[in-house]
Amino acid sequence: MPDALARFRLDYAPLMLRYLAQRDETGLQAAYELGRRAMRDSLGLLDVVRVHNDLLLDVLATARDAGEGRELAEAAGTLLIDLVAAFEMAQRGFMDARRTGATSPPPAAGPSGPVLTSDSETPPRPRPD
Repeated sequence: MPDALARFRLDYAPLMLRYLAQRDETGLQAAYELGRRAMRDSLGLLDVVRVHNDLLLDVLATARDAGEGRELAEAAGTLLIDLVAAFEMAQRGFMDARRTGATSPPPAAGPSGPVLTSDSETPPRPRPD
């Protein structure tokens, strides 16, 4: 796992910096895909959030003033939501399966949204309410 975590950090740092500079849909989609890959690589949610927070602290140290720091933190929060969306969908699928007493894998889509079913299948990135 340390190799996967190191690779995740190396991939997420430039993604975060690019997103904070451009704040576009491309960056959000890239974060979502990186979050899916982190799950496939068996990284935990806490590992992912720790990397995000460590990088954010480095970025915030470069802010010119409190206002810029706040803007950076808000944008980084938006990026984090997309980064961990895959973890949320997997948890919802698991909880739905537990609630219904299912012994087989959850369906590809359900009332709580798509569930990750294979590495080749990419469900649409969820949109905020």
